[in-house]
Formats: sequence, structure tokens, C-alpha cells
Amino acid sequence: VSVAWQRPYLNIFKHFRVEEWKRSAREGDVAILTDARLKGTIYRIRGSLPASSYLQLPRTGTQSLGLVGRYLYLLFRPMPRKHFVVHVDVTTKENQVVRISFSTLFKEFKSTATWLQFPFVCGAAEGSLDDHLSRPDLAGPAPADVRWTCLVLDLHSILSLYLSRCYSHLKSIKLCSNLLVKNLCTSDLVFDPGVTFFEARQVDLACCGVAPMPREMAFPVPKGQKWHDLYDYIRFPSEGSKLLYDSIQKSCPGPATVLEELVHQLPQTVTLTKAAQDQLSLVHQITNPKAVSAPW
Repeated sequence: VSVAWQRPYLNIFKHFRVEEWKRSAREGDVAILTDARLKGTIYRIRGSLPASSYLQLPRTGTQSLGLVGRYLYLLFRPMPRKHFVVHVDVTTKENQVVRISFSTLFKEFKSTATWLQFPFVCGAAEGSLDDHLSRPDLAGPAPADVRWTCLVLDLHSILSLYLSRCYSHLKSIKLCSNLLVKNLCTSDLVFDPGVTFFEARQVDLACCGVAPMPREMAFPVPKGQKWHDLYDYIRFPSEGSKLLYDSIQKSCPGPATVLEELVHQLPQTVTLTKAAQDQLSLVHQITNPKAVSAPW
């Protein structure tokens, strides 16, 4: 079966026409709003109990999205002072369905053969009151000034690391209260929102499986400002995250290391020209966010 229609990426909300509610389901307080800052449509999911308010794709549990992209991108913002839950059901090569859940309600990582539960730690904006009051036990409701976030789930690595299973495809997604959601996307590419199309061409990141964030998936960045100063980028699992935390949280030093990791992963016989090295250095300076202290 050809999956070419899913590449280089698939805009899930757009492809399944979520706003028509024919191929998706909603329960409880789910509203479609226009966000002035993001200059587009967002979905607000809120309620006192996560199970009572949700947005689900596909419409029924007997159906499957059948999306094969390695990475799942969730563009969202937790509601301040609230908890949220997200369930991602994936199918393994052995046709076993595994649920990957993450939530601010979870206090610790738990796993069975068919269910992985990850605590989600919401980071406060640097310099804020919540930032200064940060404690080692950061699990809990989102802070008042929680930011819009690009969460990148490496579904292949999650199944491999935690269950020694091989990823086949994405079956379903259930977004439970309390969340604001801009979009969902699957791809085999690592999208780095801090890199422009011009910079990507100069360094030829495409050969390494990295690309700028597609425009229809991107958060707006006002002229003169930097993406990483406005939003959070979380890639999970990140290097060392399984050994250190078993939780989903913003890591140190930040997503700009994606570029450096790629250089280290290149075959030893491949060398970058001086021009490419200079450009990589420039891109690193442009995209490097401020260091965030990792909780221990």
C-alpha cells in the first residue's frame, strides 16, 4: 500500500477535516475559536474531568488513522492552573495496540505491555514567578504563564526503548481537557521551528532528515523576535531522558542541539566544507534558545 500521500508530512486536522466532525468525535466542552496571536483557528477542550471532554481521531475505536510517520507533532498550550491528558494509540509490527499517555496528572512513569504513562512537566516562562518558584517535584497543573508548545513524539523510539517493539502506524489520538490545540502532524522528518527555509538550504539539512517547520504548522514569529524566545519545543525521547526522568519535559540545553547532533551522526567519511561549517555556526547562533535548568 502506497503511503506517498503522507509525505513529506501530513496535516492531520486538515486531512481529516476535523471541524466537520464526520471523521472525528468530540465530547463535552469542545469549541472552535480564532486565536488573534496565532492568527488562526484553535480548538479549546476544557472540563473538570479529562474523560468528560475530549477531541478524538478517528471517530470510533474500531477505525484507524493508519498514519506511518515516525514523528507525531502536537502544537498545543495547556490551560493555566489545569491538568490535561493525551492518549496516543499506536500499532506495532506484531499488530499489538499500545497506548502512550502523557498527563500533568501522572506523578510517575508507569508501564505495562500495552500502556505507557508519562508524567508531563509544564515549564514556566523563564524569569517568571513560577520559574523562580520551581521545585524538584515539578509535576502538577500548568503554570499561569505556560507557553504554546511544539511537542515532538518519536513513536519509533518510544516503543523501541520502553517495550522493545517495532512501530508500525498511528491508530488514534484522544486529546482530553484542559487544552488549547492548534494542530497535529505526522512526518518522518525532524522539523526545527528555529531554522528558516533559507538556512536549511544553505546547510542542506534535508539530506539529514531535518527541515524547517511547514508554514501551515508554524507558530507566528513577529519581526525581530526569535521562535525559541516565544514558544517551547520538546522532543521526546531526548538523549538521556529515559535514564534520567521518564517524564516529558523541556530539556537542557534545547532544540538547537538537533543541528549539532546531525553533524555528529554523519558518517566519518563525510566532511563539511568550511562554508557549510560557517553556516551551521550561524544557524546555531540564530536558533539557540536560552539554557533551561533541568530538574533533578
